[in-house]
Amino acid sequence: MCTAVDNREIIILSDDDDEDDEGCEQDVSCSEPSVVIVEVEDVKKSDCVLPPSALDEDLVVTFSRPAEVLPHARYDCPIHLFTATDCEIRAPLAGNQLICDQCFCYICDKLASSCVMWCHSGVCHCNSHKRSDFWKDIRNSTLLGGLKTFNLTLSEIDAHLRQAEMMLQCFRRELTVQFSSYLEGKRLEEYGLSILNHQGLIHDYTPVYESVSSFLNKADKQDGRAAAIMRLGAAEDFIQHFQIPGTFILQSSKANVAEAKALLLQRIVASLQRQMVMADFTAEFTHKLQDFYKRLNFPAPLKRMRNSLCVRPWDDILLVSVLKGQNLLGFRKDKGKRDILTEQISVVLLRTELLQHQHRYRELCRYLQVVQTDKPSRFQEVQDLIPFFTCMEGNFTSALHSLPSSISGTASRFTPNLFLTYLRIFETATAPKLIVSQPTQLCYSDAEWKPIKDAVPLKRAELVKFALRVQRCCSAVYQDSLCWTHLLKIVNTPCGSLSGIPAPSPEFLNNAKDVVYSILLDQSAYIHIPRAFQLEYPDQALLLLITGALGLRILTAALSPALPVLNTLKDNAWALRWLWDNLSSSADRCHAFVQEIEQELKNTTGSPVTVKLCSS
Repeated sequence: MCTAVDNREIIILSDDDDEDDEGCEQDVSCSEPSVVIVEVEDVKKSDCVLPPSALDEDLVVTFSRPAEVLPHARYDCPIHLFTATDCEIRAPLAGNQLICDQCFCYICDKLASSCVMWCHSGVCHCNSHKRSDFWKDIRNSTLLGGLKTFNLTLSEIDAHLRQAEMMLQCFRRELTVQFSSYLEGKRLEEYGLSILNHQGLIHDYTPVYESVSSFLNKADKQDGRAAAIMRLGAAEDFIQHFQIPGTFILQSSKANVAEAKALLLQRIVASLQRQMVMADFTAEFTHKLQDFYKRLNFPAPLKRMRNSLCVRPWDDILLVSVLKGQNLLGFRKDKGKRDILTEQISVVLLRTELLQHQHRYRELCRYLQVVQTDKPSRFQEVQDLIPFFTCMEGNFTSALHSLPSSISGTASRFTPNLFLTYLRIFETATAPKLIVSQPTQLCYSDAEWKPIKDAVPLKRAELVKFALRVQRCCSAVYQDSLCWTHLLKIVNTPCGSLSGIPAPSPEFLNNAKDVVYSILLDQSAYIHIPRAFQLEYPDQALLLLITGALGLRILTAALSPALPVLNTLKDNAWALRWLWDNLSSSADRCHAFVQEIEQELKNTTGSPVTVKLCSS
C-alpha cells in the first residue's frame, strides 16, 4: 500500500547535546548535522508499487532528497568532517579549516568566513567545539568581554548588559585621559594665581570626579542590572586613584582624591543597596555583585566600606522567620554559630520603605522590634514609628500598648504636634497617606488623610486614657495649651451631638473631685477609670476627669494662652464653675491665674463666659 503525502516540510533535529553521547570525541559524531529540512512532495499511487513483503514493515521510505543545511557550528557541519581535540591552537587539524556557507565560529559566534582567527596560529578558532572546557572558557571570555570579571554567564547576558559593557569601555578610555591630565597637573597661572619665586603645580581631581559623576548619572537611567554593573565597573576604575603630593592643594572635597573617592563610593553603595532591597534581582546575581565588590582593592581610608553591600536577601532564613513572627529574638544557631539579625541603618530604612509600599505593616513592626543596627540614635526614630505602623494595620489596641508610659518610652519623645496627630488617628480611624522614616514626617505633611482598613475609632474613654498617659510622661504635651484645647473639644459634647453636656446632680459633682484626683494622682503604668464613676454620667465623668487634669496643670505653672482652653467649656458652664472651685484651693495661684487671663484679655477678645468668670 502506498499513500499520497501532502506537500510540506519535515524538520529533523539531532540530539547531540546528550551528555551520554561519548562519541563526539571521534570524527563521525561531530559531523552529524544539527538541523536539516526535508521537503516531501506528492507521490502518486501508480508511481510506488510495493512488494508484499514491504507492506508488513512499520516504516517505508518512498522518496528522499538532499537536506537544506541551516546555520551551524563548524563541528556540526554535515559537509566537512571535524576532528575534535581538547586544546589544539597551533594549527588546523585534519581539515577543520574547511567550511561551508553556513558554518559559524564557535568562539566568535559569527560566520566562520568572517572570523579573523579561524586559522591564526596560536588561537586557531577552527578547532574549537563545545565539548572542551578549554574552548568554552575562550568562548566565554570572547563573548562576555568586560562582563567576565563579574562571573556572569552567557545565559545572563541581554541587550542591556551588552550596552552597559560598551558604555563602560568608553568611560574607561575617557577616565584614563582625565586621570593622566590630573597626574600632569597645571601651573599656578592657569588658575589665575601668581606667587613670586614659586613654580609649583596644582593637581586638581575635580575633572575626574565630574567625569565619574556624569557616568553614574547615565547609569541611573539604565535598566536595573545594567545600572548595577556600570556602577561597580566605575568603582573598580577610580578606587585605585591616588593623590599627588604638591605644594598647593585646592580646598575642595572634589579636588582631593581621598575625599572625592569616598563621596563617589558612598553614592555607588547607596544606589546598589537600594537595588538589592527594592529590585527583583535573583539571589545568584546579587551574590555575584557582592563578590565583585569584595574583590575590589580598597585603600586604607575606604576599608571600612568593604562590607557595605552585605545585604541579606529577602529569602534569608533568619529574616523570613522574623517577618513571619516565628522568631521573636532576632538570632538563630547556624552550624554552631550564632546568626544575629544585624543590618546597616541604610538597609533598615530601605526595608522600612518597601514594606510600607507593600502595606506589610505587621511584618515591619516585627522586623523593627528585633533588628540591630549601627546607628542607634537614628534607629530609635524609626522604632518610634512602630505605634503608627500598628495603627496602619488597623489594630489600635496594640498601638496603645506599644506606647509605653515610662520616661524612656515612645510617648516620652512625643511633640505636641505628634500627640495631636495620634489623637486624630485614634479618633477618626484615618491616617495620612505617606511613606515615613521618622515621626516628624507625620506632623508636617500635606498628605491626604485616608480611612484605615479594618480600623474602628477608639471610644472616648480610651482616648482620654491615651491622652492622660502621654501627658504623664511627656512634659512638652502636658505644658502645651493647644493639646489641652483639642482634648477638651473631644469630651465637652455628648456622643453624637454638638450641644453641651447636661449638668450632673450636685451630689455627683461633690463626689467627683475625690474620684478624679485619685485617678490622676495614681502613679501606676496605666490609667484606670472606675466603672462606677462612669455608670450614671459617662460623658460628664470624662469631662470632669480632663477638667480636673487641667486644674492640676494650671496650679503647677502658667498656661498660655489660656483663653482658647477655657473657651472650649463655654457650652458647659457647670464644668467651668467646677474647675474654678478646684482652683480656689490655692488662693495665690488662683489670683495669679486671674491676672494672667486679664493680661491676655487686653491683647485678645475672649468669649463672654470666660470674661464673666474672670471678672468675678
